[in-house]
This record gives sequence, C-alpha cells and structure tokens, in this order.
Amino acid sequence: MTGNQKLNAWINEIAALCAPRSVHLCDGSQAEYDSLASEMVKGGTFVKLDGKLRPNSYLCRSDPADVARTEDRTFICARSQDEAGPTNNWRAPAEMKAELTRVFRNCMQGRTMYVIPFSMGPIGSPISHIGIEITDSPYVVANMRIMTRMGREVLDALGAGDFVPCLHSVGAPLNSGQADVPWPCNAKSKYIVHFPEERSIWSYGSGYGGNALLGKKCFALRIASVMARDQGWLAEHMLILGLTPPSGKTIYIAAAFPSACGKTNLAMMNPTLPGWKVSCVGDDIAWMKFGADGRLYAINPESGFFGVAPGTSMQSNPNAVKTLVKNCIFTNVAMTPEGDVWWEDFTKAPPQKLIDWQGKQWEASSGRKAAHPNARFTAPVNQCPVVDPNYDNPQGVPISAILFGGRRPSVIPLVFEAFNWAHGTFLGSIQSSETTAAQTGAVGIVRRDPMAMLPFCGYNMGDYLAHWLQVGRETSPASLPKIFYVNWFRKSGEGKWLWPGYGENSRVLKWIYERVTGTGQAVETPIGYLPSASALDAKDLAVSREDLRELLRVDREGWLKEIPDIRSHYAKLGDRLPQELLDELARLERRLAEKT
Repeated sequence: MTGNQKLNAWINEIAALCAPRSVHLCDGSQAEYDSLASEMVKGGTFVKLDGKLRPNSYLCRSDPADVARTEDRTFICARSQDEAGPTNNWRAPAEMKAELTRVFRNCMQGRTMYVIPFSMGPIGSPISHIGIEITDSPYVVANMRIMTRMGREVLDALGAGDFVPCLHSVGAPLNSGQADVPWPCNAKSKYIVHFPEERSIWSYGSGYGGNALLGKKCFALRIASVMARDQGWLAEHMLILGLTPPSGKTIYIAAAFPSACGKTNLAMMNPTLPGWKVSCVGDDIAWMKFGADGRLYAINPESGFFGVAPGTSMQSNPNAVKTLVKNCIFTNVAMTPEGDVWWEDFTKAPPQKLIDWQGKQWEASSGRKAAHPNARFTAPVNQCPVVDPNYDNPQGVPISAILFGGRRPSVIPLVFEAFNWAHGTFLGSIQSSETTAAQTGAVGIVRRDPMAMLPFCGYNMGDYLAHWLQVGRETSPASLPKIFYVNWFRKSGEGKWLWPGYGENSRVLKWIYERVTGTGQAVETPIGYLPSASALDAKDLAVSREDLRELLRVDREGWLKEIPDIRSHYAKLGDRLPQELLDELARLERRLAEKT
C-alpha cells in the first residue's frame, strides 16, 4: 500500500466494491509498460507495429460500439441542477452515487485493478494537481503513462496530501473460465460522471479516450474548471504556443477554438515568415494561475498528445507526423501490409490494400473508410520536433495573448483585438463555427461554443463566464493578456478561400506579437481593433489587395444580423448569464448602427 492513508482507504473501498482478481499499484516504469503491452499483444488488444518503421509502437482496435466521447451519458452531478446549469446533463448526486454503486459492484471480477498515481502538470509545480485513477483496463494504464506524469514519483510528491479520485471500469466482469475479448466494454451501459463538490470522477462501460483516460477532459477541464473558479485561476480548453521573432523575446499565446478549426496545426506550425519560430507547449489544455508578478502563467497539464489521426499529414501538420515516429499508441487506424499505420489523407494516394480499423481486409476500391473518423494517436509531447524548451517548466510560461476563433466563411474578419478584458470575454462567449455539409448535412448553421468549453465546463456556463469577468476585475489591466479573435476560414462569394492558412497564419501572429509588445498599428472599429492592410505583413503573400481588404473589412450588416442569434444563444445559457455580457452586446449593436 501507499503512505497516504486516505488513498489506502479508497483503494480498499473500491477493491471491496469491484471485487477484482488482484490489485496492482502502478510504478510508471518502462518495464511495467513493456509487460502490459506484451500482455495486450497476447490478448489481441495490441498489435505490435514493425520495429524498424515505428519502434516501440502499437495498434489497437476498439469495439465498434466504443469509438468516441459519449456526451449524452456524461453527467455533472452538482448539489443542484442550477449549479450544473442548462448546458450540462444533471442528476442528483446521492441518486447517481447509488446507481453507480450498483453497476460497479463486482464489475472488475476476473480482472486486475490498476491504481495509477498521476500528476496533471510537472510534478511539484504550484500549478499542477495530482489524481489517482483506478481502472481495470491495461489500455488505460499504457495511455495514461504517455498522457500524464505517472508512477512512483507522483506518490512521493503526494505524500499525505489530497488528490482527485478517478474511478473507471470497462464494465465487463469475467466469470471463472470465461475468455476475455480484445476490447472489453459495456455497449449497453455507459456513465461518465463528475461530482464537482467532492472533486471525484466515476466512469463506467467505455474504454475509449476521454471516457476512460480520466486525466484528460474529465479532470483537466470539468473538475479543474470548478477548482479554478473556487481558487481564482483558469482551466481552459486551449493550446499554448511560444512565438519568437528573428531577433527578440519569445512571447506565449493561449488559444481556444472549437473542433475542426486547426488547433493542433497552429500549436505546431512552421511559419512562412523568415526567421520566425513557433514552439509547442501543448495542443489542447491550459491551466493558468497568477504568478508573483501578477501575470498569468500557464502549464500544459498533459505530457502527451491524444490527437485525431485522419487528416494529419506532412501537408497539414508535418511536425505532428514527425512526432509519431516511435513510442506511440494508434487506436482505430488502418495497418499496412508492412506493419505500419495509415489513415485517410496520411498520404496523397492510399495503399491498394490495408487491414482496416475493424481488422477487415480493405482495398482502395472498397468505398469505405480504412480508419475510423475519430481514430487517434497517443504520442509523447517531448517527441515533437518543435516542443518548447519550457514545456516542462514547473513555473509555467507567461501568457501575453489569448486567441478565440472559429470556422466562419463570412462576417468575421481575419483578426481583430478586443478593446479590453471584458470585451474579450464577450467575444469568447459568442465564439462560433459554421457547419459544413460534410458535418451535418446542412450548410451554414452557426454553432456557438463559448471559449470552446460548452461540453467541458464542470458547472453553470453563466457562472463560468462570470468567473472570467471577475478575473478581469481583480487584476491590473496591464498584467492581463490581450485578447484577440481570429478566423482563418473566410471565403469569397464564389466559395474561394481568401486566406491560405497554415504557415501563413504566422503573419497574423506577427501582428499580434507587435500589438502585445507595443509596436503594432491598428484601427479602431465597432467590433475591436483591426490591422490596416499595411499593418499586416503581406510581403510575398499570394493574396490580392482586394481579398486582403475583404479579410480585414468590418461587415456591419453581417454583424447586425448576428445580434438576434447571439441573444438566442445567451438565452440558452440561462438566467445566470452576467448582465455585463448583455451590456457588451447592446454596446456592440449601438456601435454597429452608428453612421460613420
């Protein structure tokens, strides 16, 4: 057992409830990882990839009934429904705890119960927090070793201190003599449940991704957002990147985008501007606390990437591809005859023959996907060729700018700066993307996702936005990051992309750098500060002057047409929405209506 009495008692309590065959306290060693991987290869869960092509890497195929997050079975069991808010599924805590106790009883029969000590963030950092995950899935143990700092060193740092208990089971007990399956899960019964007041997580039935790797969205966002509100910091669904000019000081930027908006691509970008560099601290989550100097310092609480594989290529994100050369786990991708991995868009032309994500023979002429659309890679952050030298700094990195953005083919300019923190919070609260036919079967549906946190906030979204405003009120404006809104996805009336994106986004980051450091020129407009065409570095850029003007134009009529949709969006967030945001909306409407 451990030196932490609370932990020992919890381990004993869960072992008595779940009745595992044995209990294993994970030490996080390479030998332990190799042993578990070998067991999973024997059991059919893992396929070892060719050691020369992809050293120390494995392919895993999940059950087709267990391939993604399960939002409709994700619950925030706060003390009251108002505390959870209208955007979360809620059940009374006592009622849900009784229901979970029933389903967890004897659920680990015939399996090993693994106890995983893990640190979200560098071990010992004042920004980090420790969790303990109990699971009956060796797949979870292997992934958590990549995604978090895990093992004996974490227990040593924990000492007699407090931790977030995270309980997980695949929900597939084994009777005596019953053969196991490669991917055990419970297709009929799934729960991903958060108890914010007691800072605990219970997850049952799924072995996949954030449903099972409980350090990820469950702890790092849903539970941590509540901790952040109570303790005066920010737990956000944001990438963190370093931006360094040819001669000058690195600044750090955090950015929140909804899905399919190029978050990982931006975090690992190769700038086209000569001499400029982007370095990656993290591609998904940022925890930000105030330092002694009054500024926000951020860590990436994870130590790995759990990225979507399809669409990742040397064209879209070469640094991600270079990160995947070894020590990775690939879930629900296809396998080549040579024993390597493949997914849609990985190469310009697919191989003629593959084994698809369900283990079936696949041919290029088959017409079906070889990899699941949500196929994933799990890879260590420190293998990224542009990893920031401070990615593991326990003090974090100082944040100079925060970006919001979305996929909008019209109305929203390429980039603009908020007037102040409250205005920036307003912009984050109305952040939106427009759906495509490929996503929903209907084009042009605007979906608003405040700060990209709608599925991940562990409490009432109105209170979450109020917390952002409170942070601004309690902090000197000079110490706060500047807030910007970006949109790489503008199109012409004929449907042509106006902006080339990818590495050319460094031109936008350069203007942001200049605004943060006090040299960038801007024009005040009804929506915020915009760069003039001359302020944005367009040298050797393959964009016409007309297109550049359109990218930086304030479409007053388009914005005015947005106002009713924003009001409807705010109504859905409930009666705890801060009045200050409604006032910001009214001011925007007045500014837009004024004649210039």
